[in-house]
Amino acid sequence: MTDFERSKRLRREYDEAVIQEGKELAGPFMTVSGRPIDRVYDATDIADLDYERDINLPGNYPYTRGVHRTGYRGKPWTIRMFSGFGSVEETNQRYKDLLAAGNNGLSVAFDMPTLMGYDHDEPWAAGEFGSCGVAVDSLSDMEILLSNLPLDKITTSMTINSPAPVVWALFIAAAEKRGIPRAKLAGTLQNDILKEYIAQNEFIYPPDHSMRLVTDTIEFASKEMPLWNPVSVSGYHIREAGATAAQELAFTLANGIEYVKWGLARGLDIDEFAGRISFFFNSHNDFFEEVAKFRAARRIWARQMREQFGARNPRSWLMRFHTQTAGVSLSEQQPEVNLVRVAIQALAAVMGGTQSLHTDAMDEAIALPSEKAARLAVRTQQVILHESGVINTVDPLGGSYFVEKLTTDMENEVLKYFDQVEALGGVIPAIEHGFFQKEIADASARYQFEVDTRDRIVVGVNEYVSEEKPDIPILKFDPEGERRHLARLKQHKATRDSAKHAAALAALESASRDPNSNTMPCILDAVNAGATVGEVCNLWRRVFGEYREQVVV
Repeated sequence: MTDFERSKRLRREYDEAVIQEGKELAGPFMTVSGRPIDRVYDATDIADLDYERDINLPGNYPYTRGVHRTGYRGKPWTIRMFSGFGSVEETNQRYKDLLAAGNNGLSVAFDMPTLMGYDHDEPWAAGEFGSCGVAVDSLSDMEILLSNLPLDKITTSMTINSPAPVVWALFIAAAEKRGIPRAKLAGTLQNDILKEYIAQNEFIYPPDHSMRLVTDTIEFASKEMPLWNPVSVSGYHIREAGATAAQELAFTLANGIEYVKWGLARGLDIDEFAGRISFFFNSHNDFFEEVAKFRAARRIWARQMREQFGARNPRSWLMRFHTQTAGVSLSEQQPEVNLVRVAIQALAAVMGGTQSLHTDAMDEAIALPSEKAARLAVRTQQVILHESGVINTVDPLGGSYFVEKLTTDMENEVLKYFDQVEALGGVIPAIEHGFFQKEIADASARYQFEVDTRDRIVVGVNEYVSEEKPDIPILKFDPEGERRHLARLKQHKATRDSAKHAAALAALESASRDPNSNTMPCILDAVNAGATVGEVCNLWRRVFGEYREQVVV
């Protein structure tokens, strides 16, 4: 009898014994995504896997077990807290506090007018100042936001999409005014416009024009900023909209592949830019499903880059990603319980091999994080790093029958989604058909139905409910922040050289109308001449038009 036959016999006998005992709960036994889970996993579940082809050692293709041979023994993940609120002065102080608390990277959150490309003196911005991030309109704002921060010693991430090229230009210009060359700036621009059409809806221009701007940033970074990631392909917001783990992974990787195709169409060699595309994933409550998702992500991306697109440089095969714990999982009820959820989610990200990590604060379902809650979120990562022991060995879950089977199942489900997207003509036609949106909406509805029927227990929400009112300190903004900001914006516009400003915007408009031009040099000239985020984005509104999503039933 072969080992495989012996394993099948033992599994059969085991299942029969369990059924005969009749001691198993009714279930359902499923992941957060609704994936059914077997009672037990053994060698028969991974019999089709080839170790070298599918798993291999850490740092070896296809990187299932991690992109670095030494894992966190060689370099711990970056603790990078997503933060931004109210005025640039308040946010600058929060960044200094986070760095003092142990952060070694910054992640900038912008408010809604900035995200949508409006200055704060425009009617659209009324009542939105600083409510979900920091308000930035001009180079004057960016200089204060970054004041006394060691930009040449830390990495900085900026969560901005439609206005990404102009906000990035403000960052570069502010650093260069301090004498820090752009080539020494390290960080990440989210700049993932495709996921805006799929899930978050913070788009401005039609997809083709938006993709042109993204490709401009990719080309500029490949030539001018070797330490910068010009795109962070984001599954986070896709998952927050209600997608399953497999949908998050499939749609995110499909978007990443689309950016690669546009870069190649621009005439770039894949090894010029593929190594600078990074990813951003959600880490939800189901510990093992999330670990499997991260492992499958590396394997799929490596195979796509090497086998599908012919990348020759091993760096182009590597998937490097940031992770944030699942904001959508946090509850307003019994918010202290969120500390437990976040700890589990953060541990899954670490066990899955993330390169950097943001842990949500316990009060984020109620308001922007207070200073104490943000500090506790940082401490969560530090306890995992220094006290849990999980960094002692690389990929400690590798070889688990359950994890390896989940990883392979995740990969196969993603490849099926790839086929569906290609059958629709690619990512942009699939967006216009409403394919992604409907898949996410259906998954979200299924999850909510499970919560409503109590097939899925959410502690403190539909079980173990308490009538006790939460006693959580709420972050308060400086009431003078908006007044100072608007006064600074008014002064900025009044004191700039009007001739240089007008000439720079005219040059940018000319470059924007020329599909063969890269707009980034002209954007940099414009912001250095005093152009604001709103002025550049309004220029593009005139040149490109605004996108209106079609309602798909």
